[in-house]
Amino acid sequence: MSAPSTPSASSAPSVTSTDTGHPPAQKRLPTTAILVIACAAQFMVILDVSIVNVALPSMRDTLHLAPAGMQWIVNAYTLGFAGLLLLGGRAADLVGTKKALLTGLGVFTLASLVCGLASSGGALIAARAVQGVGGAVLAPATLTLIMTTFTEPQARTRAMGAWSAVMAAGGATGAVIGGVLTEYAGWRWVFFVNVPIGVALIAAALAYVPAAAGIRGGLRRLDIPGAVSVTAGLTALVYGIISTESHAWSAPEVWASLGGAVLLLAAFVLIESKVAHPLVPLAILRRRTLATSNIVVLLVGAAMFSMWFLLSLYHQQVLGFSAVQAGLSFLPGSLSVIVGAQLATRLIGRTGPRPLLVVGMLVSTAGFAWLSFIGAHGSYATDVLVPLMFCAFGMGLSMMPATVAATTGTARAEAGLASGLVNTSRQVGGAIGLAVLATIASHLTASHLSSHPHDMAAALTAGYGRALLVAAAFTACAAVGSLLLPGRKETHPAV
Repeated sequence: MSAPSTPSASSAPSVTSTDTGHPPAQKRLPTTAILVIACAAQFMVILDVSIVNVALPSMRDTLHLAPAGMQWIVNAYTLGFAGLLLLGGRAADLVGTKKALLTGLGVFTLASLVCGLASSGGALIAARAVQGVGGAVLAPATLTLIMTTFTEPQARTRAMGAWSAVMAAGGATGAVIGGVLTEYAGWRWVFFVNVPIGVALIAAALAYVPAAAGIRGGLRRLDIPGAVSVTAGLTALVYGIISTESHAWSAPEVWASLGGAVLLLAAFVLIESKVAHPLVPLAILRRRTLATSNIVVLLVGAAMFSMWFLLSLYHQQVLGFSAVQAGLSFLPGSLSVIVGAQLATRLIGRTGPRPLLVVGMLVSTAGFAWLSFIGAHGSYATDVLVPLMFCAFGMGLSMMPATVAATTGTARAEAGLASGLVNTSRQVGGAIGLAVLATIASHLTASHLSSHPHDMAAALTAGYGRALLVAAAFTACAAVGSLLLPGRKETHPAV
């Protein structure tokens, strides 16, 4: 298949890299530039999932946020990102990759600016939701751009390796970068930093990314009702869970939100069964391997997103770390994620995904169980360091095998959908898990304070410890679920 033409040679005949054995000289710069654009954009999107965690105490003090408000700063982005991720991927196919890329970059960059300028918690949460929408359009466009630019197998493998490494680095280094920016520039710069990067990427995309025609009338094929109903349903579900911090489970406000979530998600299922071009064809969810893999990924996301959030607060509110110290404290965990991911890449060809998932989840479960014993007068070295590395290593060991398991045996035409479902499950799991575990922590803290009103550190630690123990239950369930996946001899690559 011929490589796509670039702006510098749009009128010349298409030349494949296999004609000479090497990429043509005039194409080296554009294809390299395209890879840099795709990787940098993906890094920015994934970074914003985790970069705000260390800055949350500073945001709380400036904007007078309640604990639920801090959760929503994280969850507003995650829900906007997760709820519209599949729609964003479909948009790249229907309207053209360049248009989707520029739209996502524009929305994400503008929303980042508004986040940094926010003067209230409500304004920041709203802007974070819009930022998540921009990320949902941008992230799939970066992958599509790589897949359509690098058509020669070896070149595509190298490009995908770079893209995956950058994605892992973005998630792993978010806390470190966020801590440095918060300490030395202020929390607003965890958002402002995206603005010059976004502007530079827009200029580079205009210069180097070739225009690709979408499908005529493609926008009419977008399943807008499905996307709106699933996003609204997930938001109502998370809101209902979080609202139990200030209301009893039997309160009308809680039941109204949870009942609305059930109705909206039921409407989503009905819409997907009726529309001509569904966001998620329901038939694909009947496949045992894909469904099981997504449940495992959802549980992993629920535990891991919450870990970064809870430990960021523990480090600063209990151990007294500065923002920089809190960020740097996650560096061993970040390195452990990368080591686990590299080991999984080397072993999966020999073992298949199931053993790596089971081992990864068991290691993470041990780490979470250990973390649940954190003390009000403990230390980072004795209470956090080693179990954090266990949790992170297990996560790194399981990330790529989960994606492989979900896409194994899937027709090539549906591989993008299957991969998108995995990413969506991870983000949705993170949002729901954070709502559940942070709410558990808040309830336990309040209960402890009612009997020991002057011991805030012990109250906070009691809440965080219980939530981390529930996270251990999540990863233990993920380990059990992984056993239901087919073994190596039963898996086959997508065709």
